[in-house]
Amino acid sequence: MGKKRQTGPFRVEVPGGGERVLLHACCAPCSSAIVECLLNQGIRPVIFYSNANIFPKAEYDIRLNECIRFARSQGLEIVEDTYDHADWRRCAEGLEHEPERGARCLACFTYRLSHAARYASEHGFPVLATTLASSRWKDLAQVNAAGEAACAPYPAVTWWPQNWRKGGLQDRRNALLKEYGFYNQLFCGCEFSRRQNDTPLSEDL
Repeated sequence: MGKKRQTGPFRVEVPGGGERVLLHACCAPCSSAIVECLLNQGIRPVIFYSNANIFPKAEYDIRLNECIRFARSQGLEIVEDTYDHADWRRCAEGLEHEPERGARCLACFTYRLSHAARYASEHGFPVLATTLASSRWKDLAQVNAAGEAACAPYPAVTWWPQNWRKGGLQDRRNALLKEYGFYNQLFCGCEFSRRQNDTPLSEDL
């Protein structure tokens, strides 16, 4: 059993009682309530921004800068992974027309979380979590399957399959989005989800 922290209204249990958590972050809005919850319970995660799925680079930069702004406001370290959209496209090859929550999303989650798991292993983080698990637009089973697969090659890294949608965190996310004035989009970031949602990018506005 992990160590239970009881300082906040929503208690979390870090696998193995780990003190060091690497938090893969997809964006600032999805990170905000999770980070606040962890900090309220004495857990100071390092944020890992690994999102090569986001296209174009201008969109990626906007989301990255929002994550940096939020991390700095909380006094947290944030690490940026290499942005290589062409490499990410290879993992999505043949899956371009898959619907949201389909096979492309599982491949995408596995790609990004594999990068995070490798970083966790190389830098001594025993626990990996992701803010992808907070979004109601994502399939939680897919996120956890991807996390387990990503951590499997690294015995010293444990996947944290926390459901970040409960405990009032969804409502708190929405409140923090307004409080910080976060840039927010209704698609995950890749060109395929954008087309399916018919969502304009910042560069189109």
